Amino acid sequence: MMRFSQFIILLSTFLMAGYASISQAESSAEPAAYEMPNSQVVPIKNSKNGGQYELYIKLPEEYAENQDTAYPVIYYADAVWHLEMLSAATEYMLEDVILVGVSWRQDIADDLKQEYGDHASRFTDYSFWEKTNPNHPKLIFGQAKSHLAFIRDDVIQYVDNNYRTHPDSRTYFGYSLSGAFGAYTLLTQPESFDNYILGSPLDSGLIPYLAEIDSELGTFEANNNDSLNANVFIAYGTLEEGAAEPTGDFIKLLGNRRKPGLSIQTETLEGDHQTAFPRIALQSVAWLSSLINDISTDDPELSFIDIPILNKAFVNAAPEDREDGLLVGELGIDAGDKEKILTLAEEIADHEHGRFDSFLIAHKDKLIFESYYARGRIDLPHWQASATKAYTGLLLGRAIQLGYLTMDDLDKPLVSFLNELDPAKFVDGAEKITLNHALTMRSGIRISDDQKEEMDKDPDRLKGQGNVQTLLEHSASITKESQVFKYGGGAGLVMQVIEAAVPGSALDFGKSELLDKLDITNYRWPIDERTGLPVSGSRAQLISRDMVKFGTLARNKGKWNGEQLIPEAFIAKATDRILTTDNDYEVHYGGKDVSNQGYGYFWWSADLKSGDKSYFAVSAQGGYGQFIILIDELDLMVVFTAHDNDTNYLQLTAERILPAFIEY
Repeated sequence: MMRFSQFIILLSTFLMAGYASISQAESSAEPAAYEMPNSQVVPIKNSKNGGQYELYIKLPEEYAENQDTAYPVIYYADAVWHLEMLSAATEYMLEDVILVGVSWRQDIADDLKQEYGDHASRFTDYSFWEKTNPNHPKLIFGQAKSHLAFIRDDVIQYVDNNYRTHPDSRTYFGYSLSGAFGAYTLLTQPESFDNYILGSPLDSGLIPYLAEIDSELGTFEANNNDSLNANVFIAYGTLEEGAAEPTGDFIKLLGNRRKPGLSIQTETLEGDHQTAFPRIALQSVAWLSSLINDISTDDPELSFIDIPILNKAFVNAAPEDREDGLLVGELGIDAGDKEKILTLAEEIADHEHGRFDSFLIAHKDKLIFESYYARGRIDLPHWQASATKAYTGLLLGRAIQLGYLTMDDLDKPLVSFLNELDPAKFVDGAEKITLNHALTMRSGIRISDDQKEEMDKDPDRLKGQGNVQTLLEHSASITKESQVFKYGGGAGLVMQVIEAAVPGSALDFGKSELLDKLDITNYRWPIDERTGLPVSGSRAQLISRDMVKFGTLARNKGKWNGEQLIPEAFIAKATDRILTTDNDYEVHYGGKDVSNQGYGYFWWSADLKSGDKSYFAVSAQGGYGQFIILIDELDLMVVFTAHDNDTNYLQLTAERILPAFIEY
């Protein structure tokens, strides 16, 4: 893969070669003005103050031919200065965008033009400080609010009404003073744009004005602005003295209003305020290209919280064969009502159902629908919360399949597998806890908050089997009455037994005997700092396609590619309704069509009603929306990843997804 620095050199070479060929051309004709292809200059008036401006608009090369395509738009200030650089950068990295440059005010007084040049209005339009300057008595500073209204109400409306623009992919580009104007816009009306590119935008003198504005605005919650979804790229030159501190101060200002939808990336690129500009322009366009064009990321260090928000959802009703072990098909051809699912995907993209990151459907072991939103990427591991428990349970099943444990062992005392414990210090009834109890959240261990706090004061005691020893010393007595379903613990006990039973470590065993078998290579299964063992109840990370693999393994009764990885009897228990949660627990993520919640070996179950019939569904579930939902009667699997704890994922499945397959 070409490094960005190599790309800059290559692009510069192409541009210089073009200039050389022009200079070397011999012609007897009179020189003619050069007009940029696919470009036009459109006069536009500020409807509030009557000011005259121009829009420098460049359309994609195939805009006229692609009548059904809506295009992202980059709005850039200081149009005359920035047109050529942005045109060149997008030509090579982001072809299918509309460029809209906003000029300086055209109808300024002659004396202003003579004293300050054609760009006199940038000092007033982009300034958000209402302060007179005796050195510039003719300039009326503090017009940013009015100019932003002009851009929102006149410029954007004109462009949207006259060109095919994508409603969820609008970018602002500003440099220096126009970058400061972009910072003002982001702070005051962030929904104006989906992406902000702010080059060398601030100095220390501007921060007090922004801080005052921020104080007057209050928090996002107070302004009902908690739906913010914006990606921000801020960069400045290495030789710009005093740029780092105000940039950091501005990011801190955004801190009290930062939501899951706000992503900020900062860069320091070689150069001073002037020479850093071309590098910042190219780097920012490359960054923007990754948001608009790409649903993958080649940065292994990037985490879920750091990934920029996708402006345009990726929706594919015929998933690509990525040679990752998954069979693929096509929605509407292999199964399903394509129109119904695509309509739901469009609603998800419009944030009508919460903050989704991915939504996939498999039918009869074929992936037939795949979509990504917000921070979802096709190859970015998504945190799993309690869905991790289901994977821990399957790892135990793998140990049983290989003979390190047996199905009969599930009913033996759990402590009998842990030879480093001191039973003499156990509370009464500790020997009653079995693996079966741990897998179904019925261990009976009860630890108060005060006891947990006391245990945490001595972290060395919690390492390895010391964690179980400490729990069984501090718990209330284990009784028949306490060994009832209580969601929470259990997975940690199971991981302790796996660590004790398998050769080597549980981490290595999980990699070689489960993840490698499923061809899962892009994952994160971290170590629990408390115990030193792999996390068992939450915090694993998987890509959505690999969640489909785990679902396929469960749906096929423990087989993968013809090999029995997990005993069929274990899978039957895991996905059975061993117990019901009755009325003691609300139905997780349910609704009017979801009932009879139950639990197996770390898998939930419920009845999903569609029409006059109910369908038994089992699911691996993680808080804030990681789901593997299996409906065997329909040969159907639904996978969600999200970062929203208020969405009724099971109800959405019953109400919107099941009908697309029942009636097909």
